Amino acid sequence: MAASSHRIMLGPLVAAIDQGTSSTRFLVFNSKTAELLSHHQVEIKQSFPKEGWVEEDPKEILQSVYECMERTCEKLTQLNIDISNIKAIGVTNQRETTLVWDKETGEPLYNAIVWLDLRTQSTVENLINKTPGRNKNHLKHKTGLPISTYFSAVKLRWLMDNVKEVHEAVVSHRAMFGTVDSWLIWCLTGGKSGGVHCTDVTNASRTMLFNIHTMDWDTELCKYFGIPMEILPRVRSSSEIYGLMKSGALSGIPISGVSSFLFCLGDQSAALVGQMCFQDGQAKNTYGTGCFLLRNTGAKPVMSEHGLLTTVAYKLGRDKPACYALEGSVAIAGAVVRWLQDNLGIIGSSEELEKLAASVGTSYGCYFVPAFSGLYAPYWEPSARGIICGLTQFTNKRHLAFAALEAVCFQTREILDAMNQDSGIPLTQLQVDGGMTSNKLLMQLQADILCIPVVKPSMPETTALGAAMAAGAAEGVSVWSLNPDDLSEVTSEKFEPQINPEGRMSCLLSPLA
Repeated sequence: MAASSHRIMLGPLVAAIDQGTSSTRFLVFNSKTAELLSHHQVEIKQSFPKEGWVEEDPKEILQSVYECMERTCEKLTQLNIDISNIKAIGVTNQRETTLVWDKETGEPLYNAIVWLDLRTQSTVENLINKTPGRNKNHLKHKTGLPISTYFSAVKLRWLMDNVKEVHEAVVSHRAMFGTVDSWLIWCLTGGKSGGVHCTDVTNASRTMLFNIHTMDWDTELCKYFGIPMEILPRVRSSSEIYGLMKSGALSGIPISGVSSFLFCLGDQSAALVGQMCFQDGQAKNTYGTGCFLLRNTGAKPVMSEHGLLTTVAYKLGRDKPACYALEGSVAIAGAVVRWLQDNLGIIGSSEELEKLAASVGTSYGCYFVPAFSGLYAPYWEPSARGIICGLTQFTNKRHLAFAALEAVCFQTREILDAMNQDSGIPLTQLQVDGGMTSNKLLMQLQADILCIPVVKPSMPETTALGAAMAAGAAEGVSVWSLNPDDLSEVTSEKFEPQINPEGRMSCLLSPLA
């Protein structure tokens, strides 16, 4: 009886596919209360064919989405929740990860090249050498981005130059390019039998082929990289109906609210929406495989003078204006935990890292710069490599664990300093989300190193929540209001800086400086 009455109380439901670098999740929310009702998660395997190369299997990514959806629907049914109440599905994804597939067979033509992959370093160097003054910011006035291994266009150029199947498919007009969102939406809406080939503005803005002022693919940028525009997906807003799902337990439900990285909103844009950072000056930091600090700059793009990216934050409707953000991207954050676990074997799980670091409470002069994939913002130096220094005979794995956590915090500090310089208005607190925020020691360290409060929402799934919000608010769905007055008040945990005045000076010094 209780379950039955609870079912009656539920309003329309909205789901989110959250396809990240290390896992895929499917989550279902109550659109009236933002309550997470059920979810399922599947880990994604990464392969490292050569040093600096990082790949994932596109078919495994797609299968993980189907598995997460089916399992979540089973859990909802067990809770006596009718899955037909799910009115829309948002997609959020790892952003710059690049795929090419054959539109006639539906088959991927190569593995997905993951965003932090470094194989394109020589491609980037060749491109920069072609620019006047060998300037890596040559395209920044249109893209908001430096020429870097990070972004999709150079990955696509590498695929066209080095993979025979991709080259032949492009020549024979069979190739389709996309980031993970485009691949998933195309497959879920029918694939080779009429699948929708599209992306949203946030994902498009991370390719280096998209003009963030005209909000469309740019012919000059495509010519610069030698990429035919016919293989690109259609660009849509972050909150509109893209198509209907054609298979699985939820077939017939509209797919809307695609958010890029989030990653359809890219994952980081989705987290910005999920944290309700709708006002100019509001910011969030997401601690996932990498670390991504975004600050809402409103309706006008702000070009950074301190090594940050200018990106499209969101466009919440076909006829709504775009909103922009300054972004600082760190390649290695949670990935350092996985490295300590898989490569060094000094921990058995991420939870163990916190216990190990807390047991010693200091790095004892040990510093860790985890530049496994070069250094991203604010340096943009792909040739940089990781270093551990300050070692003595006294140093042990507990000190290294603490130094790894400090490394994440120091990298964030550098991004925040650059962002404060660009905006001229220092942040007074930092909103945070992502898997690493469950580490209370990390959050306290972050507050101490930033010397400002760190605020973590009690519901940590803000990336998926943001995708669900964009989906539920789409025209034709309209079950989720994005009016700040209508949004539920989110409870949070605040970490105040606890270091003494003498310690405040040392916290300003990063090992990267």
